[in-house]
Amino acid sequence: MLGWEGELPQPAVRTIEEMRSVLADPSCECSGQLYFMYRDLAKSDADWNWLHYHNLRYDLTVIPPQTLCGEWVKTKGHYHQKNPAGIGYPEIYEVIEGQAHYLLQSRTLDDVVMISARAGDLVIIPPEYGHVSINPSPDTTLTMANVVSTAFQSEYGEYEKYHGAAYYEMSSGKMQKNSFYPDNPPIRHIGASCGIGTHRICKAPLYNLIGNEDALSFLNFPEKFLTVFSVILKG
Repeated sequence: MLGWEGELPQPAVRTIEEMRSVLADPSCECSGQLYFMYRDLAKSDADWNWLHYHNLRYDLTVIPPQTLCGEWVKTKGHYHQKNPAGIGYPEIYEVIEGQAHYLLQSRTLDDVVMISARAGDLVIIPPEYGHVSINPSPDTTLTMANVVSTAFQSEYGEYEKYHGAAYYEMSSGKMQKNSFYPDNPPIRHIGASCGIGTHRICKAPLYNLIGNEDALSFLNFPEKFLTVFSVILKG
């Protein structure tokens, strides 16, 4: 697999049946596997030990190209729990291959943001934002890495309750409103960013940040980086 050397473990697999409740067309007549999640990876014992000592995990997600009755293939979508300081845990992604659209929405559902990213881009999911990763390509696999705190479990309940995100990205180019939401704020489109100037806190490749406590501490202690997150969300 591009971006990884050596043998990978068996992935966790997300099937269409597991995703049906969050699709634009839940009755879509399709079946099979949608995407693959390789969790808790490291290229050496030293890297794995460092990650676990710092309550971090490195993953790869592979999303082959596909449309689901007119909707681009996507992940299920989830929110993150709050840390002991009362701030939601963030996450960082790197696009390894292909292109990605990260559809973010605030817990209060008053802000929806689409971040477009290509190979080599890093994207931070700020605190208090749920997110869906979309492969908007008809013929290219999306491979992305992420580093996230191991101190919480992802929360899928809100996306299941509302049958997906506030919008569905259709292969026609349309952003279709999800009618289960009481209100759908307009989508703000921004580019991939990890901050600017003195607020920059990350640089690709993501795997090279393993061992750099300063670079990844925001994943467990987001309360120290609130200014950075506000810059990121401005695009």
